[in-house]
Amino acid sequence: MKRLWLTKDEKAKKCWQALMRENGLATDEVIDFTLGVFEEEQLVATASYAGSVIKCVAVKQAFRSENLLGELMQKLLERLREENRYHVFLYTKQENRLIFQSLGFKEIIATKQVLFMEQGFPNLADYLKFLGQHKKGAGTSVVLNANPFTLGHQYLIETASKAHRWVYVFVLSEDGSLFSPAERLRMVQAGVKHLDNVIVLPTWDYLVSGATFPAYFLKERNPGERAKVQAGLDALLFKEKIAPVLSIKSRYVGEEPLSPVTNLYNEELQRVFGTDLKLTILPRLTRKQAVVSGTKVRQAFLQEDFDTVSQLVPETTLTYLKEFNKLRGENQWKSNKRASLAH
Repeated sequence: MKRLWLTKDEKAKKCWQALMRENGLATDEVIDFTLGVFEEEQLVATASYAGSVIKCVAVKQAFRSENLLGELMQKLLERLREENRYHVFLYTKQENRLIFQSLGFKEIIATKQVLFMEQGFPNLADYLKFLGQHKKGAGTSVVLNANPFTLGHQYLIETASKAHRWVYVFVLSEDGSLFSPAERLRMVQAGVKHLDNVIVLPTWDYLVSGATFPAYFLKERNPGERAKVQAGLDALLFKEKIAPVLSIKSRYVGEEPLSPVTNLYNEELQRVFGTDLKLTILPRLTRKQAVVSGTKVRQAFLQEDFDTVSQLVPETTLTYLKEFNKLRGENQWKSNKRASLAH
């Protein structure tokens, strides 16, 4: 067993890619660390991780009775603990359920394509307990990244608020946007403060996160196919685990005229929800005949064009962004953050 340096060792990379394809796995995912097991010069087993997600686990058919998977997992988990990562996620196929259960992994949710598991704490049970502590009563839901919080987001929540006794607004906890999870959460809280039936909650790792989007598991290169599987897993987790805790009966989303892939996401939500949860798709809010979008706000904000920003965000967000710009207006910060525009 040894580490594979996929970005430096072309021979090892080709061996790894061949084993991935043999097991029906994609080869173009971002990976932080990879281990391989060799029989002489032949790569017979491998496993990797990125962040806290174990991925690209594969063993040659002829070697699957030799407990190589257990040895690989033990070494990967040891290294993850050295990095102070004690809560890890895993994607695998249904046929591997018992193997990973014996290694201490617990199922979160499963679709036909993917079995999603975790090990460590805080786990899904902890998150569901947290949600239960914030339950007010039956209602609807909205899931936002809010990067930043715009008039479009506010319109979506206000519309839901008028039609339902309670609205649970989930703000993504994934830390990969221009604004941090804590900053986005504060902007949403400020932007809905006038609505006394709205409860704002973080998502942890259990809604639209790097953990719940296992694109690497797919062979298809088609972004639409990836979006369907990703949305299917996310929608099923929401429907079967999260919605029952809060007695959520529906979910509001904005239509996606600018993004065919995100439009497919909405379609997949509708399919998975079926008759169990109602999906309400609202037309996107427009200003001056243009759709209000977070992308436009981020572009204007980074250019310090607050006239444009003021037309696209509520007063609470505008005030926050101006203060944010004062505190973080150094040129170094701006140049570093420009790479986040696409998120």
